[in-house]
Amino acid sequence: MNTLIWVLVGLLAYSLVALLLRQYGLLPSSVRLQGPLATIHTKRGRDFIDWVATPKRFWRAWTNFGLGITLVIMVGMFLFLFVQGIFILLNPPAPSVANQPQNFLVIPGVNDFLPLSVAPEIVFGLLVGLVVHEGGHGILCRVEDIEIESMGLVLFTLLPLGAFVEPDEESQRNADRGGKSRMFAAGVTNNFAVTIVAFALLFGPVIASISVAPGMAISGAYDGSSAATADISQGDRITAVAGMPVDNETTLDAALYSTSDQRVEVELNGGESAADREKRTVSVERSLIVAGTVAGNPAGLSVGDDSAESQNDDPIRVTQVNGTAVHTQRGFSEAVGDSRFATITTSRGTVTIPVGAYLTRVSADGPLGSTGAPTDGGAIVTAIGGERVTSSASLSRVMDDTQPGETVPVELYHDGAFKTYDVTLGENPRDNGGFLGVNLFPGTSGLLLTDFGVQSYPAGTYVSLLGGDGGPDALGLSGAVADSPLSAVYVALILPLASLVLGIPNFPGFTDSVANFYAVSGPFGFLGSGVFLLANVCFWMAWINLQLGLFNCIPGYPLDGGRILRTSVEAVVSRLPVSEPYTVVRTITTGIGVTMLLSLLLLVFGPTVLN
Repeated sequence: MNTLIWVLVGLLAYSLVALLLRQYGLLPSSVRLQGPLATIHTKRGRDFIDWVATPKRFWRAWTNFGLGITLVIMVGMFLFLFVQGIFILLNPPAPSVANQPQNFLVIPGVNDFLPLSVAPEIVFGLLVGLVVHEGGHGILCRVEDIEIESMGLVLFTLLPLGAFVEPDEESQRNADRGGKSRMFAAGVTNNFAVTIVAFALLFGPVIASISVAPGMAISGAYDGSSAATADISQGDRITAVAGMPVDNETTLDAALYSTSDQRVEVELNGGESAADREKRTVSVERSLIVAGTVAGNPAGLSVGDDSAESQNDDPIRVTQVNGTAVHTQRGFSEAVGDSRFATITTSRGTVTIPVGAYLTRVSADGPLGSTGAPTDGGAIVTAIGGERVTSSASLSRVMDDTQPGETVPVELYHDGAFKTYDVTLGENPRDNGGFLGVNLFPGTSGLLLTDFGVQSYPAGTYVSLLGGDGGPDALGLSGAVADSPLSAVYVALILPLASLVLGIPNFPGFTDSVANFYAVSGPFGFLGSGVFLLANVCFWMAWINLQLGLFNCIPGYPLDGGRILRTSVEAVVSRLPVSEPYTVVRTITTGIGVTMLLSLLLLVFGPTVLN
């Protein structure tokens, strides 16, 4: 049964039990239930809040500073949501995994972007965020002489969803507007402060204590591949192949391509790592399979679809090229030779296809696109500078020997014809070499061919994005974003959504399953693998507090931003010569609040409903 259905069934059962308990008077007076929501009220702790609020001058200065920041973010959130809402309304994007119902539930393991493996750290970060947020409201209540009626927790069934401080209504009405505004801003101010502290730890001494272990990290092996047969699996590191050291996917491909032997010796887990997994050597007998395909590829093959053919014969095995038996990618390229076409025999039949590097996209203003080459995707690069190209890997090898500014002939196959374009290469932003300005599908002619069958894990990229040394091949921030003081904010927002933004797996945290990919040293090296727990706590605490702060800055009731908006509008309208100021205030705040609500609904449900 679908996970979301189980969640809904559980909520219904909980709500029925809660209704019966309330009906028969079995609940304590401090517990109040409303469907799946429960609030626990208490008056304990008010003396402690009075004590914390004693330095009133400090707290007023602190929240005056926070109020200024909150007002700026409120304006930014209004513009962002409004513009996004208009954009979605006029040009609705295609629905994505972000629009799935379960991803609006803040439940690790149910939400695709909140891993179950770090649920304790996520819940701890949520609790800290709620305590400092509502604690800020409570402290400023006492600073501004607003009485506290009660305080407590809001539970979604048994999960902590929020905390609250319930001010006395009469004393809140009697407080001046400045005092109320500071009180409303105190929560988000504290959330942002926790975010800054957590980021300072994470991007400083914590990430400086984590380095990438030697070898290529493995996130998994394709079913039926040579690696899977040899029991190479998620969590392993490949450190050598056929006696050649392996540092990353590029050196793995080079090591495999350097030998035509069908059987190769593979060293796993060499060097030191935090997991200290046992070093071992396995013998891998290579065979060529199609592990993935792009839609519309020349061979007409498809991997992972719902067809009976796909289900009955997966993976697709490549056995011959032009009548020659092949077992490796090198053997495939040698069998193709200089011919632009090849007849390949697979476990699903025989087909003749053009052989080259498949382009999924050509930038219209890039070096290749600016020559008039087709930019709609589907073109196949068959040669560069007179050198034969048979795959994305061979294209990369050819491009490694080029320089920016160099003009080279690029032969393309598109719509059944070959055409050559003279391309003046740009500069590759990653390695400063030659650059075509294209996106490639890995493999040959839209087929992901592999004689080994492992998938890499971007261990170095995660370390690099978090400010550490992820190695020369790690993907990092670039351009204006990298130089911005808000780059940490950007990283926090995108890493749990990395599959949508960066095209890599969503960041799961430094969990036990990936500890073998990292080594520990530096300032917190004495903690051993405990530094991973510290990193996870810092990251998720920063991420959750940032989300809480930003969300509460939305200028719509009952969020803090909506309450600050009301006091601000009241302050402005009170100085205007209007006969019914209350009506004007209500019209303005209600209009902005409804606009924010509609924008949020469009942001969440628009791509699905409008498509």
